[in-house]
Amino acid sequence: MKQRSEIEAKYKWDLTHIYKDTAAWEADYQKASEAIQTAAALNGKVAEDPKKAIRTVNGLMEEFMPVFEYAFLNKETDNADPAAQGMKDRAMHLLVGGMTATAFLEPELLSLPEETLQALMKDPEMADYDEMIRRMLRNKPHTLDKEQERLIAMMGEVAEAPDNIFTALTEADMKLPPIKMPDGSEQELTEGNYSTFIRDDNRDVRRQAFQNLMNTYESFGNTIAATYSASVKKDQFMALSHHYGSAREAAMAPLEIPESVYDNLIEVIHEYIPVLQEYLRLRKKLLQLDELHLYDLYTPMVKDFRMDLSYEKAFDLVLEGLKPMGEDYIAKLREARDGGWIDVFPSVGKSSGAFSAGSLRKVHPYVLLNHNNNLDSAFTIAHELGHSMHSFYSNQAQPAPKSEYSLFVAEVASTCNEAVMQRYLQETLQEPAAQAFLLNHFLEQFRTTCFRQTMFAEFEKISHDMAQQGIPLTKESLSEAYTKLNETYYGETCVVDPEIAAEWMRIPHFYRAFYVYVYATGLCAAVSLSERILNEGAPAVEDYRKFLSAGCSVPPIDALKLAGIDMSSPEPVRKAMEVFRETVQKMKQAVGE
Repeated sequence: MKQRSEIEAKYKWDLTHIYKDTAAWEADYQKASEAIQTAAALNGKVAEDPKKAIRTVNGLMEEFMPVFEYAFLNKETDNADPAAQGMKDRAMHLLVGGMTATAFLEPELLSLPEETLQALMKDPEMADYDEMIRRMLRNKPHTLDKEQERLIAMMGEVAEAPDNIFTALTEADMKLPPIKMPDGSEQELTEGNYSTFIRDDNRDVRRQAFQNLMNTYESFGNTIAATYSASVKKDQFMALSHHYGSAREAAMAPLEIPESVYDNLIEVIHEYIPVLQEYLRLRKKLLQLDELHLYDLYTPMVKDFRMDLSYEKAFDLVLEGLKPMGEDYIAKLREARDGGWIDVFPSVGKSSGAFSAGSLRKVHPYVLLNHNNNLDSAFTIAHELGHSMHSFYSNQAQPAPKSEYSLFVAEVASTCNEAVMQRYLQETLQEPAAQAFLLNHFLEQFRTTCFRQTMFAEFEKISHDMAQQGIPLTKESLSEAYTKLNETYYGETCVVDPEIAAEWMRIPHFYRAFYVYVYATGLCAAVSLSERILNEGAPAVEDYRKFLSAGCSVPPIDALKLAGIDMSSPEPVRKAMEVFRETVQKMKQAVGE
């Protein structure tokens, strides 16, 4: 694991695009502080000039967002840097201060006669804010009076505490035992390189990686359970204080997503668990194992084909694979590669995983990677750049109040990129071993995105239901619930290793409750979208751009309808699962089964 200073500049994102130095950040920090005071002065005066109040408070985010994003991105590359931690904490304090100071806006607007708000919504001068006003009226039953909303906003930093504690523990303080390699050497194990070890051809390496990771988390189990319990209770408090029946309703209703979408997903995925078992039996046979353990699920079933992809080769592959998306799309990807958008390699203290940060309207999205030289990392590039392009087109097409797209559609563009690239590889790599390898990859995408993320979604529902029923969320109760889910999904074919009980402890998405299900629904939508783009060409791409450009100018269900997908129905999930079934059969044929 290299130090940050050892990484070449061309493989680091360039935050000078936001601020040339810390002094410039400090100057904008002060401006944002002053803007908060200006907005706060409108408290109690919204009725005098509602247009001014709406513009001033919404403009505050334009002032603040670069300040926050710069601090956030700076910390993500070294979570142990006290200066970066301090900057992030100051930015969070400013954010909470701004939210607290402007919490009066919605309650005061909602105290106006409804005809006044309807007139504002239809006023051409307020066209940028019409959707905001519509959603505000829709959510009126869940909006408190301004003093109560101010108190809720003041809790912002406290509400972030569970996530911050989890991040500090797992990214900075927690150390994992090394892996003893077949040649007798030892290699460092981190969250960043775990994905490489768990895919290793050597079964003992996989087993060590799995056990070392899970056992380390288990050793912190009481602390993590207390942290997660606090997060769940925070979710409950926020939901009940705003008159929602549950934390799940509070997460979905403001997005205009019916809870039936969540339940339909779980129901349909359960219908196809027998197909998952068929796939797992094939995996067990091809790996020639007497027992299939959970640490055997990630290693490729096809061993006579390997793609060793440097970052440069992987990015070139992405550019080729995504050509059906249009030349302007590809040109923007090249700009991302060469223009300081991307932080590529793991380093000491850097956050694990990958993400795209796309809220900087006046700059460009930023992408964090932890690249390993394999095909999965190439797909990660495509995935995260899908997020970035979604943000780019939305920011270009929509005014600020309408540019931020919904969480429900957040995974569609990223997964669509992957699906388009998958088809390109299947068409260009014709040798049987390559075909089998790519089918294996596609099957794993279904298993890890549809089945695994739906299992995560079930765990979130179970944990929040337990809390709502007054059942203590302890290491034992949460681990038992998680083990039972693994038995449901994998137990018929796999040995459900006892270490898996601790896996829930390492999932950072659980601190952003009722979000993981969108990975599964996103894949289902993306499979349909990619098929249309590849089969119909330019007309489908044009419709897809409408979706990418919609932001939150329409509800997310309607945004997907612009591209021809209706996720209010279970049918897109069922159709995707039929593609999974067909791919299992293709895999069997490819390997002569």
